[in-house]
Amino acid sequence: MPVPAWSRRTFLTAASAAAVALGLPSAAHAAEDEFEALRLRWLDLQLGSGFDAAAEPYASRLAETGTLARTFRTGMAPTPTSLWPDAPFDPPAGITQSYSRLWTMTQAYIQPGTGLTGDASLLADVLRGLDHLSATVYRAGAPRYGNWWEWQIGSPRLLMDIVAALHPHLGAERIAAACAAVDHFVPDSVLTNYTGTSTGANRVDLCRSVALRGVLGASPAKIALARDALSPVFPYVTRGDGLYADGSFVQHTWIAYSGTYGQVMLDGLGRLFSLLAGSSWAVTDPNRQIVLDSVEKAYAPLIYDGLMMDSVNGRAISRGYLKNDDRRIMRSDHFHGQGVIAAIALLAGGASAAERDRWHARVKGWIQRDTVSPILSARQFGVADLARLHAVAAAPVPAAPE
Repeated sequence: MPVPAWSRRTFLTAASAAAVALGLPSAAHAAEDEFEALRLRWLDLQLGSGFDAAAEPYASRLAETGTLARTFRTGMAPTPTSLWPDAPFDPPAGITQSYSRLWTMTQAYIQPGTGLTGDASLLADVLRGLDHLSATVYRAGAPRYGNWWEWQIGSPRLLMDIVAALHPHLGAERIAAACAAVDHFVPDSVLTNYTGTSTGANRVDLCRSVALRGVLGASPAKIALARDALSPVFPYVTRGDGLYADGSFVQHTWIAYSGTYGQVMLDGLGRLFSLLAGSSWAVTDPNRQIVLDSVEKAYAPLIYDGLMMDSVNGRAISRGYLKNDDRRIMRSDHFHGQGVIAAIALLAGGASAAERDRWHARVKGWIQRDTVSPILSARQFGVADLARLHAVAAAPVPAAPE
């Protein structure tokens, strides 16, 4: 069986140290090493590390990923209008769903404990699916139709995660095609004007795909563009989308959305702050502190014993079940609260030590008091978020009271 993906980090670190000792690295090699280091850091954020794959809640979650991957590979049947018969490309939600299924299959290949770890035929099926989507619908020059979100956020976000995970197996042509597709559907102009659908949480999601495209395509300019395009998200606003000084978060111009779009913004910024920290593209805008302050000023007051107030969850309260990787997960005030709590745990990685201790104390308290829907085994989370939450639960700070 192939060596698990996580051993590549150890190899990369050792190889880089040896090269430095021998006086070998050039500027080009240093740049390549930085892109690779960022790719591996992103995989840590998305897939987790340091957890025991044989222990719960990880073992059952990983086994479920393997079961879903088997179902998806069996049902894959490429045609000019679909990759799976029940997910046609029109409407474009079928494209995003197809990438979601390929991402599940990718996780089953990369992650330990899925029963398909390192399975060569599964990898071949993922590559076949990627090639089909690239050839038929999600490629440079292809027309866009239907909901803009599928083309500019839903599909590219998943595609970049797949490319990050399978980068050593894809070859230059596939990587270039994926990057060109993102360039086509998320052009630079989307990030140069802070208007329309490129505001608030949507802007963060757009920056996420462009930043990863820059890492995976070795483009410093794309990473810098994504980093700089985050800055309009940080300051307080007095109208429209964003954070307000009174603790509100608004999306869709005037809707109170702290529990859903606000969660997406916190989660996305947590991932990008962590990804770029200490790199040539670190987020240094001092206004980022406004986002960090919002944890206690704007989000914590809306969470009670782990539940997020429905009054700030917008249209999401009408959606019933979430189909995440074809899992049925019931939305509720527990679901939305736990999503924000996981985002806070993620964002804590980029906070000061004092902030981190306070946030960890709050998270520990919420974890202990939400006994109806236990956070540490919540269905909406993959192993990476579960591992982060378990680490906070074990942190050496006392749980904060409600």
